[in-house]
Amino acid sequence: MGCGEKASKLMLVNNPVALKNTRLFKPIGVGEVVLNHRLVMAPLTRLRAPDGIPHEEWMPKYYDQRSKRVGSLIITEGAIPKPQFGGLENAPGLWSQDQRQAWMKVIQRIHDNGSYVFIQLWSMGNQADPLILSENGLRYDSVTDEHYMNEELKNKAFEAGNPQHGLTPKEIREYVLSFADASQKCIEMGADGVEIHASNGYLLNQFLDPFSNTREDEYGGSIENRSRFVLEVVDAVVKRVGSLKVGIRISPFCNFGSTVEIDKSTTLAQYTHLLDQLEERALRGHRLAYVHIVDPHQRDLNDFVHTVWKGIVIRAGGLATRPQVETELVENDRTLLSYGRYFTSNPDLVDRIENGWPLTPYNANTFTSGGFSGYVDYPPWELQKTLI
Repeated sequence: MGCGEKASKLMLVNNPVALKNTRLFKPIGVGEVVLNHRLVMAPLTRLRAPDGIPHEEWMPKYYDQRSKRVGSLIITEGAIPKPQFGGLENAPGLWSQDQRQAWMKVIQRIHDNGSYVFIQLWSMGNQADPLILSENGLRYDSVTDEHYMNEELKNKAFEAGNPQHGLTPKEIREYVLSFADASQKCIEMGADGVEIHASNGYLLNQFLDPFSNTREDEYGGSIENRSRFVLEVVDAVVKRVGSLKVGIRISPFCNFGSTVEIDKSTTLAQYTHLLDQLEERALRGHRLAYVHIVDPHQRDLNDFVHTVWKGIVIRAGGLATRPQVETELVENDRTLLSYGRYFTSNPDLVDRIENGWPLTPYNANTFTSGGFSGYVDYPPWELQKTLI
């Protein structure tokens, strides 16, 4: 009996409201695909990829379990385009043929279920482990030489002889090209699209944030300059694979890593500009498939996104146990909702929310612990209810 089954015997999280008759279960077009409902699986780092290769058994099974509902959208955990983007053990990569062949098995399982997949592309920036990078002869990259995420990483960087390195304009251009190359590889592998990870305090988010970005060149010092790197990545990826195969994730008013997006007026101005630039591109015929936002605790701070950006919006942040919030958010007909932690412990989360079935609590200790326990051993409700 796996940890998922043990958890189900201890307690369940009641979700007594069946949402089957709400807008949440109406079809909607996203990019080039048409979804049968508006519940999205969010990208979830789970570190089941030794040497950067998605585990040949567990990862296909994990995504297979969570894409059984026909017409679902799955956004995968972040994939690392090349080693310089990484610095985290057991995170999946895209740079080797072995890695891409393993990803193809994941993609095929999702497609076999009649569902769709966008692969998230990320670069860790100063949230990476400088020792891991040093051992592989790689720089410890960030937006600037200063503003380490914390003293522990700062000390680790100096002990490894790998201090934080602010990217040069030439290196930024190399990053942009690598994002574009990775996006093309994902589409060639069979993915329906890619998501550019510009949130959660990782490298692209570090450039957007005025606290972490103290540069004085064309990539810092103003709202326009802080947006430049992100928009260059967007433009390069769109040019390579087409706008309808591209989404972007941002996290206004959230504090992750070394980013401090707490000044409301500055944050609002920064993201209004970024979204306005994306909308301008859309009006010129290059509308992205979606903008994916991570909501802060005060969720209404992000309502401005719908005003500036006229395309699809995916909203994330503590939704699975809040049916009233779920139904209110999707009253805006361009809105989808993404779910993370409860999708880990409820592979049939879509069915449970639709029918008001209880939710299995997640065990955060197993999120990145490795192995199958707490990963592929959570049963669907139809099996679980027989074990209670």
